[in-house]
Amino acid sequence: MSSLVQSVDWLAIAPPTIAAVVGLVVLVADLFLAESRKPLLGWIAVAGLAAAALMLLPLLDADRSTFCLVGDTEVCSYTADRFTLVIQFLVLGGALLCALLSVTALKDSGKRLPEGEYWFLFLSSAAGAALLPASRDLATLIVALEVASLPAFALVGLRHGDRRSSEAALKFFLSSVTATAVSLLGISFVYAATGTLHLTRVAERIQDVDGQLATLAQTGVVLTLVGFAFKTAAVPFHFWVPDTYVGAPLPIAAYLSVSGKAVGFSGLILVTVVALPSYADAWAPALAVLAALTMTVGNVGALRQQPTRAYSAVRLLAWSSVGQAGYLLVPIAAAGYSDDPEKSVGSTLAYALMYGAVNLGAFAVAALVGRAHRLNRVADYRGLYAVSPLTALLMGFFLLCLAGLPPGVIGLFAKVTVFAAAVDAGLGWLAVVMAVNVVIALVYYLRWTALLFRATEGEPVRHRGPAPVTVAIALTAVLGVVLSGAPQLVLRFTDTGLF
Repeated sequence: MSSLVQSVDWLAIAPPTIAAVVGLVVLVADLFLAESRKPLLGWIAVAGLAAAALMLLPLLDADRSTFCLVGDTEVCSYTADRFTLVIQFLVLGGALLCALLSVTALKDSGKRLPEGEYWFLFLSSAAGAALLPASRDLATLIVALEVASLPAFALVGLRHGDRRSSEAALKFFLSSVTATAVSLLGISFVYAATGTLHLTRVAERIQDVDGQLATLAQTGVVLTLVGFAFKTAAVPFHFWVPDTYVGAPLPIAAYLSVSGKAVGFSGLILVTVVALPSYADAWAPALAVLAALTMTVGNVGALRQQPTRAYSAVRLLAWSSVGQAGYLLVPIAAAGYSDDPEKSVGSTLAYALMYGAVNLGAFAVAALVGRAHRLNRVADYRGLYAVSPLTALLMGFFLLCLAGLPPGVIGLFAKVTVFAAAVDAGLGWLAVVMAVNVVIALVYYLRWTALLFRATEGEPVRHRGPAPVTVAIALTAVLGVVLSGAPQLVLRFTDTGLF
């Protein structure tokens, strides 16, 4: 008789485990540290996230799995393959950069953000986000999704006495809870039809569902996809994004734009491409339409932002992130039509890495400018070159990367890979819609870039950069420049190994 006691591969689960353990350490340490020493908690969190990210290095050589079925060690709940490592790198790297921004934000908040609670919630969300791409059964997938999401609600509304923050947290909470409820209902239908939660077994059994359960399975697939569409901020489930980004502390808005997006898209890939490939004729057209709607609504929303409106810089980045979500959906939809779905998924990961690096850089510059201009309007960036030439050049570089223009070669390269995925899958109409949207996006990205180099109106305001913010800007800039010089590194890194 085989033993029911399994050994745990601690190395495989080290990245999310370290983030979770450091979160508990921060929570306990907060009880004993004097008020004057609370900033130490931030540096513990930064060190913990750096350690979690470094633990990805020993995992590069081979796929590792743990929490497997006793009778079948090929069916596991946790797998650290190349797909997992790419998303975990994006999530933990993004969280580390946002933690550096948070150190300064907490110092500037005047005690309106409680440090112990902030860092515990932040690390908890990062642990859940790092767990999700490794999840290979639907139960673990949903638990990881909620561990990533629930602390994020609290982080958005954590600022004491801020009405905008509370309203943003409520919108985010209601939309996300609705998404989770719909996903859970869909997953329960899939489980009822297949009798399993493991993704690979769902893929095998859902093809041969009894006639009486076929409708139940189809309904489950649709509901599950609708739930994940909420999580990825796809239109029409995007309404919470602009207000949430504006109401949240800026580092949390940056975190949601990159790590939060990575969570939603990795979950969507696992559910569609891995668990439900036999239903590609249903989810692929739906995702293609969602991609077209999402990129169009996002870019038009960004184009309509008034430079003099309060918080217009953050709002523009929020609408831009909705548009970028549309681009990220294109290769996932293409995977349903393609003979090589792994290549299509790799295109999504390549685009996500590019977007994560340069979007975090833009948010880091926004955090720097926002210290002098509390309303953080696009108009506040006028003449930035005159007072801080390097900051203006880097912001221009980040915006050009997002637009896909040289010298932001990595942005152009990422967009070309997404175009190629659509064309190779026979989605010519979607490639045309994307081309139109890239032109629309050029207008607002170039308009903002040009503003950086115009003459200032009135007395110029100096932007003194605290060390953590400067480090975050420098790291994203170095990553953007290196990848622009050698964009092929991204495709090599994003060879997923999902199949």
